[in-house]
Amino acid sequence: MADAGWLVITGAGGGIMAAGHGGAGAEPSFGLAIRLPFEQKTNTIIAHDKKLVNFKYFFTRKLMFVRSSHAIALFPGGFGTMDEGFEVLTLVQTGKSAPMPIVFIDSPGGNYWKHWQSYLQNQLVSRGLVDATDLCLYKITDDIDDAVSEIRRFYSNYHSIRHSRQDVILRLHHPLGKSELGQIADRFSDLLDGGSFRASAALPVESDEPALADLPRLVFPFNRRDHARLRMLIDFLNDLHRLDPVPSPAAAKR
Repeated sequence: MADAGWLVITGAGGGIMAAGHGGAGAEPSFGLAIRLPFEQKTNTIIAHDKKLVNFKYFFTRKLMFVRSSHAIALFPGGFGTMDEGFEVLTLVQTGKSAPMPIVFIDSPGGNYWKHWQSYLQNQLVSRGLVDATDLCLYKITDDIDDAVSEIRRFYSNYHSIRHSRQDVILRLHHPLGKSELGQIADRFSDLLDGGSFRASAALPVESDEPALADLPRLVFPFNRRDHARLRMLIDFLNDLHRLDPVPSPAAAKR
């Protein structure tokens, strides 16, 4: 991810956090550390870097993680991993955070996340506590290349999202034609709260983001409920241009 121009943010500790910074190198690394009596020391790659922030409270640290990230990768861990994983899933599921790729990465042949997903299916989905489509909000893999591909694919056509009253505005890298709008209407009409899907240029409400003015848009009145289905729409929009080159990271980030 660092080679692709991304900044790599971790909790700045040892183990997989140190590996994230070690692989990326110091320049594209950012650390969000937490002060705990039994926590590992800050890893040596980020320890004396100006891009290291120390937090007293978990909630402010998690806020910075989610607010500053365009993708989330989780590796097997303890209560903190579960806390942060469910936090980001809850925020994206409820629309309190922008859609983003969320990847759960296991060791090759590992079953940590598969067992975790079995719990979701057997206890949450089966009881109707979450919808089966909510499992589309994330991807489980034990292949690093697959994880990188999932993250970069997410921004291959989709750029960013904005809300304007009832409308949701999806900024894209590629314009939509009538045929593509027809396919979207056929497959995702359940997302509409009246109205229809329409291709658009930048709207007046977006005048405060002039750098994005040239991007084509998909605009529609969103029911504000089915955010997993919204993620499926984003995947569909990306698949429309899956053979096109992936845009540069600078273009992919908000």
